[in-house]
Amino acid sequence: MQTATDRIPNLDILRGLGVLGILAVNVAAFAQPFSAYAWPALHPFPNEGDSATVWWATHTFFERKFVTLFSMLFGASLFLVGGERRDPQRSPVIRRRLTWLLIFGLIHGALIWYGDILLLYAVCGFILLLCRSWKGRTLLTAGALLYYVPTLLGLGATSMLAFAPPEAQAEALKGMQASFGTPAQIQAEIAAMQGSFASAFQQNLNNWIKLQSMSVFGYLLPTLALMMVGMGLLKTGVFSGRVPVLLYVVMALAGAGALYTIGLQARINMEAGFPLLAMIGPGSAANGLLAPVATLGYVAAVALLLKAGAVGRLLSPLKAVGRMAFTNYIAQSVIMTTIFWSGRGFGLFGELDRPQLAMIVGAMWVLQIVVSNLWLARFSQGPLESVWRALSFGKAGRPAAVAAPA
Repeated sequence: MQTATDRIPNLDILRGLGVLGILAVNVAAFAQPFSAYAWPALHPFPNEGDSATVWWATHTFFERKFVTLFSMLFGASLFLVGGERRDPQRSPVIRRRLTWLLIFGLIHGALIWYGDILLLYAVCGFILLLCRSWKGRTLLTAGALLYYVPTLLGLGATSMLAFAPPEAQAEALKGMQASFGTPAQIQAEIAAMQGSFASAFQQNLNNWIKLQSMSVFGYLLPTLALMMVGMGLLKTGVFSGRVPVLLYVVMALAGAGALYTIGLQARINMEAGFPLLAMIGPGSAANGLLAPVATLGYVAAVALLLKAGAVGRLLSPLKAVGRMAFTNYIAQSVIMTTIFWSGRGFGLFGELDRPQLAMIVGAMWVLQIVVSNLWLARFSQGPLESVWRALSFGKAGRPAAVAAPA
């Protein structure tokens, strides 16, 4: 059994990659209307040149891959902290931990940034607690089925629209376009975020309420599925680097193939002008189906680099970022909303194109790597991790962490 101070280096590095990679995607939602984030055709700048290149790279290498990684890692952490389902010491701790995460998610989403994922993670976490004593292979199988069956059914349903009569297609597309908002509504959102603090706060709250219904119907099952997979990857030794090198090589090659396919479809969608009928159906198939495969390729690449010794040590600065993932995630929201909101920030919402946003992301990556390493050189945990731990463990103290089964 691990002691409280033991860490799994692979997990810390992957968690660091996850929280940094998520920002590369989220920055568009921090800086531009929600509809433009969801449908690139509504991007307020021309989809050409460097802007188009940045979109392609973000979609291919980051979008859905790092939130998938973060979800898998969250599933693994539930077992590391919570142990087996009937563990008398850890079960109360993990339930308190998830309850406080839910509260943090409500505060973060309603008051700081509407794109919060903590509330969804807390809800999925409570469900996953029922499954944490399942065997690793059972979790992997159940998670894969729970992810791919609804995904395939959803793609099949939206793809059928391509075979509908033109009149039915036009009516359906009209309704879907309206759901993204009219040009006037998009401009109103930009004006609200560039206006007073009160108007920006109200717009954020409106977006948060809207996103919560989408989370329940669109994100709960796939997120729960990915958490199951992550717990299964921990129990089978994949996350801790304890499986044969050949398996990691196969995973890395499969991930590279997935990225190539996703990139190819992204190029087709981009050159076609992001037609809505394709973007909600066949045009989203590659990323929807292959993002988990690409993510596992990243997991394998990290494991292989760490096994390479000196090369793997280049990843060591990411350990601190991963150990402070909660603090870094919230810090991203505070800093980004300060840059883009008006009233309490610089009011740059809707003013910067993708290449400029990419430079901000790069600067944030450097800042968080440096600050995380400096902080952990003096303290054992990040500030929010320390608060969360105190609230979760209370006066009972912290039991030893659970070792992943061999």
